[in-house]
Amino acid sequence: MCRAVQEAVSTVGETTVRVTKSQIAFGRRRGFAYVWRPGQYVNSEVPAVLSIALPREVKSERFKEVVHPSANVWMHHIELHDPAEVDDQIVEWLTEAYASAS
Repeated sequence: MCRAVQEAVSTVGETTVRVTKSQIAFGRRRGFAYVWRPGQYVNSEVPAVLSIALPREVKSERFKEVVHPSANVWMHHIELHDPAEVDDQIVEWLTEAYASAS
């Protein structure tokens, strides 16, 4: 799952990658996309979650949850069950997140 996200992120531009115990973060001046395993925190069978930081709220049934942690950031969480789910629509959101993270 992470490789699929990493490949998608590589199409939007040059990024930094920060790997921690709990997640892999992709960033520019600030982070814009994060891949993490929910099973580390709660009882879950979901293999991975992709969290995308966007400057606006996007409505889509694909998002499991959308939160507004700060004035200029809406965090959109997508459960990933298969690498093929990282498609053109996700690349569009990653592109917007990348642009807003400069």
